[in-house]
Amino acid sequence: MNIQKITKILTDSGIEENEAKIEVKMLFEHFCNYTEKDFILGKPLREELVELVEEKARERAITRIPIQYITGKAYFMGEYFKVTPDVLIPRDETEILVRKAIEIINRNGLPPQTNPLLEEREYTVLDIGTGSGCIACTIAKQTDATVLGVDISSDALRIALDNVTQLGINNRAVFRKSDLFSKVREEEKFDIIISNPPYIPYHVELEPEVMQEPQLALRANENGLEFYRKIVEQAPQFLKPEGWLMFELGLGEADAVKSFMEKEFTDITIEKDLAGIDRIIYGQCKTQI
Repeated sequence: MNIQKITKILTDSGIEENEAKIEVKMLFEHFCNYTEKDFILGKPLREELVELVEEKARERAITRIPIQYITGKAYFMGEYFKVTPDVLIPRDETEILVRKAIEIINRNGLPPQTNPLLEEREYTVLDIGTGSGCIACTIAKQTDATVLGVDISSDALRIALDNVTQLGINNRAVFRKSDLFSKVREEEKFDIIISNPPYIPYHVELEPEVMQEPQLALRANENGLEFYRKIVEQAPQFLKPEGWLMFELGLGEADAVKSFMEKEFTDITIEKDLAGIDRIIYGQCKTQI
C-alpha cells in the first residue's frame, strides 16, 4: 500500500503536504474503515480498497471538491455531521461561537438549585442561517435549551433534519424555512439569537475548495455586512428581556458590527480566534420593543 503515492496525488494539485496526509487518512478511514491504529500496526488492506482511495484522491485533486463533500461528513465539536454541497462545511472558528453560547446557557439557563420554589424555565435559542444545523444541534445536545434553526434553503434544511435525527434530538432542535425572521412568529421570544451569517464580500477571491460551497451562505452585499445589519435591526423584537445576540465575524468586520449593535445592545464583547483575528461578537439586549 503506497500511501506516499496517494498523498503525492494531492500535493501535486496544490494541497499542502500536512493537509494532504490528513485527507488521505480520512479517505482510508471513511471508505475502508482503516484507522490510525491500523496504519501503525501495518494491517493489510485489500488492493481494490486501496485503488478506491486512490480514485477518490484523484477526484479530490482534479475537482478540488472539499474532502468533507467526498466523505459526506464533517467533524464539529465531538460529532460527525452530514454535509453536502448544499451546506457550508462546519469550521473550527464556529466552535468558538458555539462554546460561548453554551457557556451563557449553562450560566443563565436554569434557576439556582438552592431555591426549590423556582420553576425551571425553558431556555430558547434561535439559530439564523442554520445550514447543516451544526450550531443548533450542538447547542441542543450539550445543553437543556431548545433551538429553532431557520434557513432560506430547503436543501440545507433537509440536511439539518438528517443531522438532528442522527443525533437523536428531534424534540430539542427543530427547523423552519425562513428568510431571516420572515417566518418567525411575533409571539416567539428567545434567550439567544445566534448566527454565522454570510459575510464574505462579493469582490473577495476565494480558494477553489470554498468556491464549491454554497455561495448564498458565504457572500453578502454591503461589503459583507448586509446580514449583520438586518439581523441587528430585527433581533430586539424577538429577544426576551436581557436576551443575547451572538455572531461569528468576518475578517475586519468587528468594529462595523459593534457599531450596528451599540444602539440596542450592551456589554458588547469581541473575542479572538487562535490566529488573533476578531472572530465572535455578542451583547445583551438593553430594551424590549
